[in-house]
Amino acid sequence: MTITTRRRSLSGRGTRAASLALAAALLLGACSSGGGGGEETPGGGDRDTAPETLQTIEFADAAGSTGPAEEVPSARSGGTIRVLQETSPDHLDPAQIYVSHEMTIARLLHRGLTTTRLHNDGSYSVVGDLATDAGTVSDEGRTWTYTLKDDIYFNDGSPITSADIRHTFERQFAEFITQGPTFIQSWLADAEGAAYRELLPDGPYEGDHLPDSVLETPDEKTIVFHFAQPRNDLPYALTLPGYFAVSREGDTKENYDQDPLTSGPYQIEDFRPGRSMTLTRNEHWVPETDAARNAYPDRYEITFGHSQDDSTGRLTADNGDNQYAISFNNGIDAGSAEVVQDPAVQERMVSGYQVFVASLVINQDTVTDKRVREAIAHAIPLNGVLNAYGGAIGGAYAGGFISPLLPGYEHDYDPYGKLALPQGDTERARQLLEEADAVGYELNYLHHVAPEDQQAAVAIADALETAGFSVNRSEVPTEQYYDTIGQVDNGYDIYRSNWGHDWLSAATVIPAQYDGRTIQDGASNYSHINQDYINEEIDRILLLSDADEAATAWFELQKRILEEDLPAVPLFYYKQNILHGSRIGGAVFNNDFSTVDMHRLYVIQD
Repeated sequence: MTITTRRRSLSGRGTRAASLALAAALLLGACSSGGGGGEETPGGGDRDTAPETLQTIEFADAAGSTGPAEEVPSARSGGTIRVLQETSPDHLDPAQIYVSHEMTIARLLHRGLTTTRLHNDGSYSVVGDLATDAGTVSDEGRTWTYTLKDDIYFNDGSPITSADIRHTFERQFAEFITQGPTFIQSWLADAEGAAYRELLPDGPYEGDHLPDSVLETPDEKTIVFHFAQPRNDLPYALTLPGYFAVSREGDTKENYDQDPLTSGPYQIEDFRPGRSMTLTRNEHWVPETDAARNAYPDRYEITFGHSQDDSTGRLTADNGDNQYAISFNNGIDAGSAEVVQDPAVQERMVSGYQVFVASLVINQDTVTDKRVREAIAHAIPLNGVLNAYGGAIGGAYAGGFISPLLPGYEHDYDPYGKLALPQGDTERARQLLEEADAVGYELNYLHHVAPEDQQAAVAIADALETAGFSVNRSEVPTEQYYDTIGQVDNGYDIYRSNWGHDWLSAATVIPAQYDGRTIQDGASNYSHINQDYINEEIDRILLLSDADEAATAWFELQKRILEEDLPAVPLFYYKQNILHGSRIGGAVFNNDFSTVDMHRLYVIQD
């Protein structure tokens, strides 16, 4: 299954708490690196892909941020890897990158102040990338200081200095930067929504700069971020490709989007939008400065326009050039589930959870009776919904809003008995409607036109009608879907939403979807829930500096939201299954990337 956005997605296509003591930061669920073969669970999927043990992710010091990266066992340099992708990148300028198929390529091309490192033992850490460490914090989380490493360069040979990093962040305030993340800009401006742009309306292009009280570069090596509020997630936010470095001298504004300088191990030799891209080695990348990336292949030959069916067929066949091929974002075609049960094919598959959690949102403005919302929850057949997205190969039944990849996740949380009874309980739903004197309750249900969403909508509508609802289904084109449900007065009662965390903290999940102060057209509080206890608890948790404490608090808040207010019905956690050719080595699933770790790949040579 291909999910091409980092934060919210449609289905298949379309639109992803740190500790002040840098030793112990986030927790991450341990997913298997191979697909299939586990004991079947009520959650749909294999038990060996459900995280039972959580591992600590550290914010690395200078020693942990020193390159080169660990060698991948048996890896050799050389050769060409062929990458089969469905969608060509629209953006190569880091500041414009916020969708997953662009992020995967960006990680080969660009570097930022920090990045996430997958170790050989399967653990993770946030390391200094261009910076010497994950950051030095002071003033109770309001000030973060970074020092640049020696011997870091753009691919034209120019050294990367603090002036480039200052420019990287200042240009994100310019009006032409419209597609990337806005977390750090908003934190620097201490503003909500698009109001951050008022701090530096034209970016640095008219000669203005952010004041030193906000962003300070006292010398060529030092960058200091000053925030009005504690920002304990900064080291993780900086790992987003949208915050990777842009050259001050090489910046061509809008044109940078198609011809950027690169700082990572590869550079763009040739790019034909919609058709192909060739990446070759960046001779100015110094491995000793990079703790996270290996660069074994000499070249990446990337071709676009491959449907999931096409890429699955090529990789399953494993002949000719397909032996040297992989996809970064095309999952296995749902119709090929029987084919991939072949043990020989499974040996060439890596699997894990994606960041996305699917839920059926209930409009709190229109469905005001909690008993009616509970009836909806009990009626929904999780199996019918997930089957539309490939069954166990596409996901696992969800009990809550927080992904299995996030700290605080509890494996058996199931407040409405959905994991135990995934076919739904229409009898209990009808009892609730009778108690509410609401048999025949009319629900206006919106979905989009993609085949899987239409199939899921039929299963949902049939179950709701069996329970005693009257359902009016409407559909809109896929590309208009989030614009439609993003309207506060959208005229609908129920509609599906996918949400994916931007980094491994529920701080990027709960506030965005359930903070009542964010309700406005275009915002992502699609249920329009507005409860004082939620808003106040969000503010409290965001100030916590202890990662474990914050993780527990987010999960407890999620429980209260789900059990007391029920603004949405959790449906399923998305999975990703990546197939590769038999001459590809080093393929493992990276939970932070939600796909294969491209930094560990190599060509198996004779």
